[in-house]
Amino acid sequence: RVQLVESGGGSVQAGGSLRLSCKVSGYTYTSGCLAWFRQVPGKEREGVAAFDFELGSSTDFADSVKGRFTVSQDNAKNTVYLHMTTLNPEATAMYYCAARSATCYLASSSYNIWGQGTQVTVSS
Repeated sequence: RVQLVESGGGSVQAGGSLRLSCKVSGYTYTSGCLAWFRQVPGKEREGVAAFDFELGSSTDFADSVKGRFTVSQDNAKNTVYLHMTTLNPEATAMYYCAARSATCYLASSSYNIWGQGTQVTVSS
């Protein structure tokens, strides 16, 4: 079965950078989408960015991260990365990756495969 495992979270000061990883096992996607979401306790899960496997490129960035976050893929490692730069305290959240077989769409309800999450904390 398909499994997603996130890693790379941690604590960083404002202005810093982090790279999150989402390792895919049990399947190799050649189409469909892997998206990144984040959630703060008491708030709804927010779509951050997405990677289209067929296009081989990132798509659909949230306005709040455009120009600062990018998404890339390492085919050999079956891993998708979320590169986050110029982080601010508002980025503090649990970050999840999720996959679906259809094209990218940043709505959490449309994804049926999820990782366990990795915590990102940005201090001012």
